[in-house]
Amino acid sequence: MTEATNWDIDTAADVLLAAEARRQDRGPITDEWAGLDLGTAYRVQRRLVEKKIAAGESIVGVKLGLTSRAKQERMGIDSPLTAVLTDGYALEADVPLQLDQLIHPRVEPEIVFVMRKRLEGPGVTAATALNAVESVHAGLEVIDSRYIDFKFTLPDVVADNASSARFVVGGKAVSPKNLDLALEACALSVNGAVVDTATGAAVQGHPAEALAMAANDLARRGEAIEAGQVVLTGGLTDAVFIHAGEQIGAEFSNLGSVFLTAT
Repeated sequence: MTEATNWDIDTAADVLLAAEARRQDRGPITDEWAGLDLGTAYRVQRRLVEKKIAAGESIVGVKLGLTSRAKQERMGIDSPLTAVLTDGYALEADVPLQLDQLIHPRVEPEIVFVMRKRLEGPGVTAATALNAVESVHAGLEVIDSRYIDFKFTLPDVVADNASSARFVVGGKAVSPKNLDLALEACALSVNGAVVDTATGAAVQGHPAEALAMAANDLARRGEAIEAGQVVLTGGLTDAVFIHAGEQIGAEFSNLGSVFLTAT
């Protein structure tokens, strides 16, 4: 495609969905469409999700991206981005990750919330956010950018639904009460060998801060986090590539463990 393409929200959503379906990455849309600013990118993201829903998927939650200070500095922003989770991204804990459905997947460990009640901004604080949580879980997210080499601008990645691909949530449900999630430790392993470690403080200082930011950001677009939804609060470590035959694990101090095997 060239600048002559009549870019609009529908075209951008269709291009990204086609890249996902064909397992064919591409250059950033911003190289071809100067009009893709952040506000427009969120409209593309919403249209992309609407098209997934029209194809039979359902919204099951939200996720945050770029929650670490280092990633935000690299992108020139001071707060995370948000994206939408559908059931098409969800994997059961014992179901292998099918690599032939993806382009160049990476995996990162997450602290996951399941919501007890609706959380709507603006003005949500970490305390009020945490009070809306039913349970806390270990999680792994598979990200799979539709852009070559994961190279993109902020509007590009927002339009691409924050590189969403798959996620798996651990079966152990822990009450948020009496948990210090900033100190919750996580070890990320590949085939049993630890490759990285982190604590919950890696996510905006505390995962509840990330949850509050998500609710307040969604409110700017007239949206909220609904009761029963899943919230992926952001990668605790850098994401690692996953290859056929590998098992990625995330082991937490209080939240248990979750594993993902690729075939």
